[in-house]
Amino acid sequence: MSQFTTHNFASQKVLVRVDFNVPLDENFNITDDTRMKATIPTIKKILSDGGKVILMSHFGRPKDGPTDKYSLKHLVKHLYELLNSSAASASSAGDTKVFFVDDCIGSQAGMTAEMLRPGEVLLLENLRFYKEEEKGDEVFAEKLSKLGDVYVNDAFGTAHRAHASTAVIAKFFAADKKMFGLLMEGEVSSAEKVLHQSERPFTAIIGGAKVSDKILIIENLLEKATDIIIGGGMAYTFMKARGGKIGNSLCEDDRLQTAVEILAKATAKGVSIHLPEDSVIADKFDAAANTEIRPSDAIPDGWMGLDIGPKAVGIFSEVINNSKTILWNGPMGVFEMEKFQNGTKSIALAVADATSKGAFSLVGGGDSVAAVNQFYLADKVSYVSTGGGAMLEYFEGKELPGIAAVKS
Repeated sequence: MSQFTTHNFASQKVLVRVDFNVPLDENFNITDDTRMKATIPTIKKILSDGGKVILMSHFGRPKDGPTDKYSLKHLVKHLYELLNSSAASASSAGDTKVFFVDDCIGSQAGMTAEMLRPGEVLLLENLRFYKEEEKGDEVFAEKLSKLGDVYVNDAFGTAHRAHASTAVIAKFFAADKKMFGLLMEGEVSSAEKVLHQSERPFTAIIGGAKVSDKILIIENLLEKATDIIIGGGMAYTFMKARGGKIGNSLCEDDRLQTAVEILAKATAKGVSIHLPEDSVIADKFDAAANTEIRPSDAIPDGWMGLDIGPKAVGIFSEVINNSKTILWNGPMGVFEMEKFQNGTKSIALAVADATSKGAFSLVGGGDSVAAVNQFYLADKVSYVSTGGGAMLEYFEGKELPGIAAVKS
């Protein structure tokens, strides 16, 4: 049992760091509430104990202090609906009140927090309206800490940032008064399972545009994985490094030597690196482009690889099917365009299929998460991470400040 699960929050003011950095349209309607939904179980557990919840979050990148566009007031109505949408509403009255203050420190925030009753929720204004938040300012962190008796970090998406509310604030709480929420616990335990308790064969599927973005994660995975599948634009840097012709495909010429070194390290360590044998190529980067299937190392001038081809799909799917642990970060092609989405969709289906046969699968990174959601497969994999950058840094082997602060 975890520290959070066993803790009784009755009558305590619980300061919860959440990640409510959700996308809004021009009318301030939320277009994707995944991050908000993900932290509801944490909030409800505290409320059901008879605790009082004070939520703090960043929102967007405001440059010049408070602006209406970046106010968390736009989320209050939806938060209320999420907390009261089912018969399982956590407060004994069956209706969870949600209050909002247009500051995150100061007298108004302090008084409203003091007046909260058990089963009620207070949402503070955007932390980033203060430059001190991103600077990790200790005085600002201490002011925030005064609002709660207990600190709960449930924002994995910001765990790689050493900001006041994610890392510095924890030092103002005793060890038994700071902990991870349910979302954070799930993220950390899933990542730990893949990195430190993985069953073999362990396949890492790494996609996306650039080798430079994924060098550290690939190098760290060479110590853990049995197989590494490389797709997306970055595959063509590897193809060219091996002497292939890649036409106008995406390529980082300054990373060719890096690709050669990665391939050599993999061979030395007995790790199989799988590159796409064939590609769906196009004569321009356009949804209406002419397309052909060609070997990935024999792409004519003027053409570019925009998705993995049918042979690659077959080989990659077989590797995934034989795996016991799967990590997926990054798409296989330009899946936003229907002509070039088959590779990513096929890999998503293969991961789901392997999961149904008992493999543990972790999907992370914005585009991979978008893909499993787009193809309605999010509930067919073991875990979908909410933290793109944080998960990437975790798998690069870095210590995340937001995790270290709570553990210390």
